[in-house]
Amino acid sequence: MSSTLNKSTHVRYFLRCLKTLLPTAYTSNDSQRMTLAFFILCALDLLDALVSNTTEAERSAFIDWIYRCQHPDGGFRGFTGADMGERRDKTNQYWDPANIAATYFALATLAVLGDDLGRVRRKECLRWLKQLQLQDGTFGEALSPGGEVREGRDMRFCYCAAAIRWILGVDEREGDDIDVDGMMWFFEASQTYEGGFANGPFHEAQGYYSSSTAAGWTYCALSAMDLLGKLPSDSQSMQSMDAWPLAHSLEGLLGWLVSRQTSLLREEEDEDPVQTEDEHKSPVDVDNVYRPPAAAIEIASCVPPEYFLPGELDIEPSDSDVQFAGLSGRCNKPADTCYTFWAGGSLAILNKLHLIDQDALRQYLFTMTQHRIGGFGKLPGDPPDIMHSCLALAGLAGMGHPDLKAFDPSLCISLEARQQVERLPFRHTETDDEYFTDGSSREDLDTEITSTVGSAMQRLDMAAEET
Repeated sequence: MSSTLNKSTHVRYFLRCLKTLLPTAYTSNDSQRMTLAFFILCALDLLDALVSNTTEAERSAFIDWIYRCQHPDGGFRGFTGADMGERRDKTNQYWDPANIAATYFALATLAVLGDDLGRVRRKECLRWLKQLQLQDGTFGEALSPGGEVREGRDMRFCYCAAAIRWILGVDEREGDDIDVDGMMWFFEASQTYEGGFANGPFHEAQGYYSSSTAAGWTYCALSAMDLLGKLPSDSQSMQSMDAWPLAHSLEGLLGWLVSRQTSLLREEEDEDPVQTEDEHKSPVDVDNVYRPPAAAIEIASCVPPEYFLPGELDIEPSDSDVQFAGLSGRCNKPADTCYTFWAGGSLAILNKLHLIDQDALRQYLFTMTQHRIGGFGKLPGDPPDIMHSCLALAGLAGMGHPDLKAFDPSLCISLEARQQVERLPFRHTETDDEYFTDGSSREDLDTEITSTVGSAMQRLDMAAEET
């Protein structure tokens, strides 16, 4: 076990994933190659090992492959296997849709690779994105040939939509913008009494996969609101609870997120239901019970008592705080590597990472789930996998680990990649260069230039007459 980040080992792990065949277990994910590509390349970028370990020709080939997955009607496929090419017709186009998750991963991966997005069918993609939105403000996964929305009402799709919109630099005056107010209504309706967000109204708040309140749904809601420009843009504004855009309290959300930190490493199974309560209890090492940091105790003082179980507010910080404490997705669940990002990223977006014990979280990752061959497992003792390994690095980068690049938690890419997108020309123009950043058109500029030149010539003629 190591108490530090084994950077070189992780670099080798992700390079193996990039340049050799993946293990058999990934076979069922063949149609999700775009997702796997994002996690691998994003991780190498965070490790600052992408450019130094790949050639320009290789990166250009990666970019070309992504554009091969672009759909003619807008958006991206999950892999090239669904592309019918010249054989695409009305009888088989049902099997060749773009989907919203693959589109986000494609655009984010292009940003990581430093592409200028010049080959993205931007207008078609934004038009397609608008068609995916449902009446309740949520989004579907794909469009059928008849224009019907497939699946839908999923907080993850809302996040993907907000990220796609941000990356492509949509302007409301273009007429293809989504219903932002509808999305905000859905977010507000999905925040639960616990403080976190569920996958939809009347569900339980949870982390990612179930329909309950979870750190994953919560991350998707918060990052989407951030990318839509609905959260305060600076940490000072977020210090004020009045800056929170939803009706439910920010205090409740923070209390719920902070309570996701736990020293529970495995779910306890009741193998013998006939045991008495006393017999079922196992000895507890009081020195290894997780106690929240002082900052968490401080935030608890401003959270309404109904958010806590009896006795929870009586816990006091101690010098014998547990050494390892990960983050879980929802109540009564063990720590899980990926929630370092889902829950930790949520706090990072709110500028509240200081409320959890970051040292205990880092030691949980380094000692419990970091694998000797590189990568991170889901739980202690598990083999590494691409998603958990990438999200572990993302969580560590969000906490400012010195061996990783600066990180943007809302887009789940390095800050350098985000800034690359922000510098792209189309983000500083509107309606494909017909408008400038101040809202004036080229025609307005031509008129102003003509007027200015005319006035200057007139002044020169007057000066000549005077002399």
